Amino acid sequence: MKKRDISKYATKSKDEWLAQARTLSEALPFMRRYAGETLVIKYGGHAMGDADLAALFARDIVLLRQIGSNPVVVHGGGPQIGAMLDRLKVKSEFIEGLRVTDEETINVVEMVLSGSINKQIVSAINAAGGFAVGLSGKDGNLIVAEKLRRTKKDPDSNIERILDLGLVGEPKIITTHVLENFEESDITPVIAPIGIGTGGETLNVNADTAAGAIASALVASRLLMLTDVDGIMDSAGNLIEELTVAEAKGLIKDGTITGGMIPKAETCIAAIEAGVEAAVIIDGRVPHALLLELFLELGAGTLIKADD
Repeated sequence: MKKRDISKYATKSKDEWLAQARTLSEALPFMRRYAGETLVIKYGGHAMGDADLAALFARDIVLLRQIGSNPVVVHGGGPQIGAMLDRLKVKSEFIEGLRVTDEETINVVEMVLSGSINKQIVSAINAAGGFAVGLSGKDGNLIVAEKLRRTKKDPDSNIERILDLGLVGEPKIITTHVLENFEESDITPVIAPIGIGTGGETLNVNADTAAGAIASALVASRLLMLTDVDGIMDSAGNLIEELTVAEAKGLIKDGTITGGMIPKAETCIAAIEAGVEAAVIIDGRVPHALLLELFLELGAGTLIKADD
């Protein structure tokens, strides 16, 4: 009778193996909870730029698919776009946190998002044992968008003026049947946030906004937004683990939620008001952040849910 070679496992003690088995056992009810559920995951920030974290993220997506969940990945790529624009000596500026996008810039944005970044993520998921396919919002008119217009009030005259951001779009229609077809298979869609305008023009869509719109249209069970911070903090700098929509709106109004966290929180709120069960802002720098949030009672980051 042949004996199993367990030498490669000798680095862990029996207690450590038992702890791992206990964790798997405790995760089972949560795995059953999300079987058959759609999970929209916004992937970006440090989690995407770090090779080790990227590999772990790919494995986590494969696991979600294997337990029967329907993960939909929407990715960003701001730093990579900035680096390519610098390399090509294309000048770019930001207004109200959004990149002003002209014809030359949109070509670079689409090349980076729909090209190198998208295919890197797809390849990582496939290498981890999954089956991923890359899309952009232009494929099948997945993300039909309109040009985004922002207004800014002059502090001296109190007159509002329209800010033209160029080829920056806001989702208006999500063609859900494109993604619903993936639910019937074992294919994980990986989406670059490039929209198509009503006149056929290519539009740059903020990845958070795109993920929120897709989660809303699919009425997903969860919208999970990976960021480079722990989550939403209170006025003392402590992590807030759970909020209702009303509480989140109150924290925006009183200035507790500030800066770049405001649009993320607003995206979560809009998704929940559209029927998404809950949204979570998670620190993507933590290994297996998705699994910690979905499969353990402790969770991770800040969960926003509908008002009681």
